[in-house]
Formats: sequence, structure tokens, C-alpha cells
Amino acid sequence: MTEQTPTFVPRSTTFREIEHGHTFMPKFDQDGLIPAIVTDAVSGEVLMFAWMNAEALARSIDTRQAWFWSRSRKSFWRKGEDSGNTLDIVELRTDCDQDVILIRATLAGTGVACHTGARSCFYRSIALGPAGTAPPRSVALTTAPALPKP
Repeated sequence: MTEQTPTFVPRSTTFREIEHGHTFMPKFDQDGLIPAIVTDAVSGEVLMFAWMNAEALARSIDTRQAWFWSRSRKSFWRKGEDSGNTLDIVELRTDCDQDVILIRATLAGTGVACHTGARSCFYRSIALGPAGTAPPRSVALTTAPALPKP
């Protein structure tokens, strides 16, 4: 791994270069972080969300394993380093503003991405109520049905 904070190409000041250019210029927030959304490379199912800093992003690019930054522990973590449910990166994408990372990955181990034992961290649905009505202030959560496997 790198010994110092990796340097990515400095961000262009032109929207055209950021949105339509061919140079990766990630935009980290004021804390040096960028959000990362992980999806199953085959089904497209959203598996999890986590934060990356420049080093975690560089480690992920270098190793093709998903690395993240824990805001609470202030440390790096590689998905699955304890459980064996690693994320093998198939493709990395960024959005139009280059301020979000999308990781398309295959899930190794038992196929569980969430620390709770669920396949996806997004295993609960938020009740919206009937269309056209004001949502209640106390909203129920229900377990969402599993998405069909490809």
C-alpha cells in the first residue's frame, strides 16, 4: 500500500472537463471523504454504502478489493477481512460530478454484505403511505422482500 496520501489529478475548474472529460478527478468532501455505493456486478442489487478517503480509493484500485475508511474508528477496513465476505471489484465508476464512487463487485464468502447477516445492508423498506397524502412523522420500517437472483 502507499506510504503517503495518494494524489489524484487535481480537479479541473471547468464543468466540461469534469462532466465530459476522460480524466478521473475525484471530489472529496471537506473531511477528505467520498461516498461509495456497492452493487452486485451481475444483478445490480445495491449491497452497501460506505466512505472512502484517497488512500482507501487507491488501495481499492491497486488491489481490486474494496477498502473503506471508518469515520467512527478513524481507520481503514477491507470489506470481509474478518468475515471472509470480501468484495472483488469488477468495475469502478464515478458519477457526472465525480463526487460519488460506484463499485460493481462480486461478493465472496457466504454472499452476505451486511454485518447483520443480511445479503444487502438495505434490507428494510420505509413505509410511505398512500400517494398524495402527507407522510406520518413516525414511519414504520418493514423487512423488504429479497430481490430475485439473476
